[in-house]
Amino acid sequence: MTFQDGGQFEGGRVRKGGGRRGGLIAGGGIGAVVVALLAVLLGGNGGDLAQLADQLTGGQQQSQGGQEQFVGDCTAQQANSDRECRLNATVQSLDAYWAEVLPQQASVQYTEPPVESFSGSTTTACGAASSSTGPFYCPPDQTVYIDLSFYDLLQQQFGASDGALAEEYVVAHEVGHHIENLVGAMDAADRSGSGAESDSVRIELMADCLAGMWAGHASRTVDPDTGVPFLKPITDDELRNALDAAAAVGDDHIQQQATGQINPEGFTHGTSEQRMRWFTTGYDGGTLATCNTLQAATL
Repeated sequence: MTFQDGGQFEGGRVRKGGGRRGGLIAGGGIGAVVVALLAVLLGGNGGDLAQLADQLTGGQQQSQGGQEQFVGDCTAQQANSDRECRLNATVQSLDAYWAEVLPQQASVQYTEPPVESFSGSTTTACGAASSSTGPFYCPPDQTVYIDLSFYDLLQQQFGASDGALAEEYVVAHEVGHHIENLVGAMDAADRSGSGAESDSVRIELMADCLAGMWAGHASRTVDPDTGVPFLKPITDDELRNALDAAAAVGDDHIQQQATGQINPEGFTHGTSEQRMRWFTTGYDGGTLATCNTLQAATL
């Protein structure tokens, strides 16, 4: 999606992190399916997995000291060309949307989740994360963590199309997990299991649906600071790119790439078809009620 001309996005919303070495995350999100793929390829050996993560990131680490740094002010033009600025603007669009919708539909006040853009590795309340982990939401610290290089991984290794909305979908999915946390869906779900009908799959598909809700309204969500809508209406090509990103992280697609076989008992995020369908359900006028996959008879 293209940010509307005249948009201005203040800094301070997205923290810059990373540079701390450690093991792999024990959390959830779109990126967790990538870790699952690596585990399959390596037979679940945690030590080897951590070693491969270092290889994928070049074993890089950055020194981090002194005061925290944040993504600074930027314009709509910059958001349309720069990933860091786009992340900052997308989060602010999500903040504005959910601050209005969540109280209306769930009688719950929206609280802004901290967002960290990290490089290399970072430490979270869910454990240590590396670049290979990909984006995820950590419930204990209610924070969204994103290494922007994950978008290149989606394109190069999983065949996703390039496009701003594809990147914004990933952010909206992770913030969707925060919404699930606020409304109690995360606590109600048993996220320890796997399988085609498991709560693990249901909670991920719900986040896809919530991302679709935001996307369907993003061009009508007005920035309270400027009075300008955040985004221009979605084009057909942009929507296809977002659906393509959802399909790229389907369990069946990744399992097929990893092993040449599909094992529904190992599903944790849903199939490519399910991920596209639930995003579309949210996009086509979905609500928190229709996106509640925990209550859905079938997925």
